[in-house]
Amino acid sequence: MKTIGFIGGMSWESSAEYYRIANQEVRQRLGGVHSARSLMWSMDFGEIERLQHSGNWQALTDRMIDAARSLERGGADFIVICTNTMHRMAGEIAAAVSIPLLHIADPTAEKINAAGYRRVGLLGTAFTMEQDFYKGRLSDKHGLEVLVPDEADRKTVHDIIYRELVVGRVEDSSREAYRAVIARLVGRGAQAIILGCTEIMLLVSAADSPVPLFDTTEIHAVAAVDIALA
Repeated sequence: MKTIGFIGGMSWESSAEYYRIANQEVRQRLGGVHSARSLMWSMDFGEIERLQHSGNWQALTDRMIDAARSLERGGADFIVICTNTMHRMAGEIAAAVSIPLLHIADPTAEKINAAGYRRVGLLGTAFTMEQDFYKGRLSDKHGLEVLVPDEADRKTVHDIIYRELVVGRVEDSSREAYRAVIARLVGRGAQAIILGCTEIMLLVSAADSPVPLFDTTEIHAVAAVDIALA
């Protein structure tokens, strides 16, 4: 079994889900009391959030590279970044280490394409929804048409992530707000919805959407197990 190197803590709420899913998946496949071989470098999200909202992406890139190199030195066979937003610097991280990086958008897009969907709605942080590092990979590499919410809905989605989900708050009113955003994306033609922030799965499930949801947290963690057991 290969050793998974998780870069987590952004937030630890979703990183805990990565750890749970990976270990459950290994136990299911191998049986008995087997679990995933893994290392996790966990960030202080207070520092990360501050740098994100101040736009200091170079400092964030430096921290992520340090984390990846630490995992490589520790014996990780490949890198998994436990957050969609911080894939903004995935290229720089991959170039800084000699072990592979499993990009979160790739297994997600592969599942969407396999299911026959081409037009997808994307929910995530404002950085993920508005910048091109994520949407561009989905469209350029995987041929998907990506729809994002309008400005007001993007703010709603972003604020709920940073004010509630990253600190473990799950509010019924926020679930209703997300349902409304999803419905508007579907009304614009979205055939499926990408939960493109690793905390969103804490809030919404298939029951909250009239179209299929693709949860990047679960997809990414399962894909990591695929590699670990290959």
